[in-house]
Amino acid sequence: MTVSALLVALIIGAVAGWLAGLLVQGTGFGLLGDILVGIVGALIAGALFPSLGINLGGGVLGAIIAATLGAVILLVIVRLIRQAMA
Repeated sequence: MTVSALLVALIIGAVAGWLAGLLVQGTGFGLLGDILVGIVGALIAGALFPSLGINLGGGVLGAIIAATLGAVILLVIVRLIRQAMA
């Protein structure tokens, strides 16, 4: 992976994590938290969406949308697990 590809992945992860944080809980998680949530969300979307036949297009905007949706799924699952354990 080149340095520029790594930077793009980090930026997409940060934006997606921040957006997902806003949608699910009303605030982000800080830069590192947003990047982590966004990257895990992108992995979830990359595994889940093709099997469901969902294609959000290519490019940076499609990647941000997919990663954001994956991150929202992650955060909702985490919230449900926390509520079940409480």
